[in-house]
Amino acid sequence: MNKIIIRKTEELKEWRRNLQSDINFIPTMGNLHDGHQKLISTAQSLNCNTNLLSIFVNPLQFDSKEDLKSYPKTIDKDIEIAFSNGADAIFIPNVTDMYPKKNKSISYLKASKELSSALCGLTRVGHFDGVCTVVYRLLKLIQPKNLFLGEKDWQQLLIIKNLIEEKKFNIKIIPVPTQRDSDGVPFSSRNKHLSKNERKTLKLFSNELENAKIIFKKDKKIDLKQLTKKLKSKNISIEYLEHLHPYSLKKVQSNDNISILAGAIKCGKTRLIDHVFLMKRKPIIAIDGPAGSGKSTITKLIAKELNLLYLDTGAMYRAISWLFKKEKIDYAEESELKKILNNISIIFKSNSISQQDVFINNFCVTEEIRSQEISAIVSKISSIKKVREFLVYEQRKIGQSGGLVAEGRDIGTTVFPNAELKIFLTASIDERAKRRKSELDLRGTEEIDFNQLKELIRKRDFEDSTRKISPLKKANDAIELLTDGYSINEVVEKIVNIYNLKIPKEIQLE
Repeated sequence: MNKIIIRKTEELKEWRRNLQSDINFIPTMGNLHDGHQKLISTAQSLNCNTNLLSIFVNPLQFDSKEDLKSYPKTIDKDIEIAFSNGADAIFIPNVTDMYPKKNKSISYLKASKELSSALCGLTRVGHFDGVCTVVYRLLKLIQPKNLFLGEKDWQQLLIIKNLIEEKKFNIKIIPVPTQRDSDGVPFSSRNKHLSKNERKTLKLFSNELENAKIIFKKDKKIDLKQLTKKLKSKNISIEYLEHLHPYSLKKVQSNDNISILAGAIKCGKTRLIDHVFLMKRKPIIAIDGPAGSGKSTITKLIAKELNLLYLDTGAMYRAISWLFKKEKIDYAEESELKKILNNISIIFKSNSISQQDVFINNFCVTEEIRSQEISAIVSKISSIKKVREFLVYEQRKIGQSGGLVAEGRDIGTTVFPNAELKIFLTASIDERAKRRKSELDLRGTEEIDFNQLKELIRKRDFEDSTRKISPLKKANDAIELLTDGYSINEVVEKIVNIYNLKIPKEIQLE
C-alpha cells in the first residue's frame, strides 16, 4: 500500500470511501515518542487492517492559550516516525477544518461527569469535554474498526471507552501498556520541556510510585499521607495523589483487589502525570454454566491464550465420584466421609500433549471421569455438604494468589465471589446434547441415544439448580453468554476481549 498524507476532511472521506479494508486508528497530538511508536507497531502487528494515525493539536483540551502555544510541534519528524513504524496513512487536519464555524453538525460533547470529576478533572475543567469532542469528531469521520490508546493516559482511556459505549459505536478499544524510558519515567510529549533537574524530579516521583507498588505487594496497603510527606520532603510539587478504584475512579474499598495509585506533579511550568496499578493477588476469571455448555474446552483455551492457570473444578467433583464408586464408599455416613476426605489428594499435571491429567490418590482418572456412569452420579455427590466444603476449601487454596481461570457451577457465586471477571456460559439443551454426542462419538467409548442424552442433561440441570448447597445460578455481576451458533474460537475471543477491557494490560504483563 502506498503511504499517504491527508490534510482535509473531504480528502479523508474520499479516501475512506475507496478503502477496501478496515481501519486501525491511532489518534495523537504529534511530537511522537516511543509510546506512540508502540501504539503504531502494535496496530501494525495485530492484523492486516489499514493503519491510520492522526496528528491534531486539539485547542479544546488546553487550559490556557500559553500552554497550547508552547505544545511541541515536530510535524516532519512525526511523519517519518509514523511511516517507519507501520502507519499506512496520516491525517493532519487544521483547526478550521476540524471545527468549521458555520457547521452546525459539529457536536461539542460533555465527558462523563463521574469519570471526569476525579484526578486531572479536579483542576483541568473542560479538558475532557475537549477530548470527547475531538475523538467523537474523528471517529465519525474515520469509522475505524479498532482504536489504539495508551494506558499512560488512563483516565482519558476510561472516558473515551465510556463515550464509545454511550454512542453505541462498534469500535474495539485496544489498550497498550504505559511505555517508560530507561530511568522509569513514562514517555510524554511534554518531557521535552524539562530541564535536567526537572527530569530528576519526575524520575524521583515515578520511582516512588514504583516503590509504593513494591510495598503494597508485601503489605497490601498504602499510606497516602506518609507517601505525600515523603514526596514533599524531596521538593516534589504535588497537584494530586490518589488511591482509587481503577474503573470507577472512586475511593478504593477494602474488598477491591485491583486499584490505581495515580498522581500529577509540577516540574517547573510543566504538569506531568504517572500511575501504577496495585494488586492484592493476580486476576481470576470465573466461568459458570450448566453441563455441556462448553465450559471445559473454552476455559482451557482462555487459560492458554492469557497464560493463566486452568482450574477444572468439575473434574475434581468427578474424580471424587469415581473414587467413591471404585471403593464402594457409603457417602451417607458422615463420620466415615470426613475421614475419607481428609485422606484424598487431587492434583493436576500437564501431560505430553500439553493437556491436564487429573490424579486422585495417585490414580490418573482423566478419561474415566468423563463416562456417562460418572456423569449420572456426580450431581448427587457434588450436592453433599462435606464434599462441597472440602473441595471449595481446596479450590480457594489453589486460587489464593490468583492468576487462574476456573470453571464449574458455583465458581462466581461461592468459590471466587470476588473474581475480576465472571462469565455465565450457557446454550440450549439441543445444542448441548449435540456437543456431548459428538464428544462421546469421538471417544468411541459409549453408545447413547440423542433423546436420552437430552433427558440426562435436563435432569442434571434440575439437580444442579435445585440443590440446597451452592446451586447452579448466575452471579449478579456475571456476564451471560449464550453460545448457540458460535464457534469455540468465537466464544473464546469474546471472553478474552471482555477480560482485556476489565484488566489493564500493564497488570497482564506482570
